[in-house]
Amino acid sequence: MSDQGVAGRDVRVGCRVANGWTVVKADDELDIAFAPLVRDEVGRRLAEGHRHFVLDLCDTPFIDSMGLGMIVAVTKRIRSHHGSLLIACSDRRLLQVFALGGLRAVYSFHDSVEQAVARPPGGEGLADWPPARG
Repeated sequence: MSDQGVAGRDVRVGCRVANGWTVVKADDELDIAFAPLVRDEVGRRLAEGHRHFVLDLCDTPFIDSMGLGMIVAVTKRIRSHHGSLLIACSDRRLLQVFALGGLRAVYSFHDSVEQAVARPPGGEGLADWPPARG
C-alpha cells in the first residue's frame, strides 16, 4: 500500500492504483469515526479524476450502519462520475452485515484485492445501480 491517503485518529486510509483501479484500503473499524475518512478519500480521488474503485475491506474488523451508509453514499458519488465500485471482502461476519442491510446482492464482492483488480475496468459502471432484484 502506498503512503498516500487521508490520516485521522491514529489511522490512515491507504490508497493505491492497481491495473486501472483505485484501491482504497479501510483497515480500521468502518464506523461513525472512520467512515468519514474513507468517504473523504474517495471524494478526493474522484476530484483528481479517478473513476474506478475497489474498496478493500479485507482487514476491516467491524462495520456498522454508518459504514454501510458511507458505502452507499460513495457509490452514488462514483456513479455520478460514471465510475464503478468493487468490494474486496471475504470475512463472513462483514458479508453478513451487508446481507442484513440488503446490500449483499447489489455489490460485486471479491475475496481479495488481487481478485478484484485482475481485470482492468471495463463496462461494469454503476449506471444501472442498484440492480433490480429478481
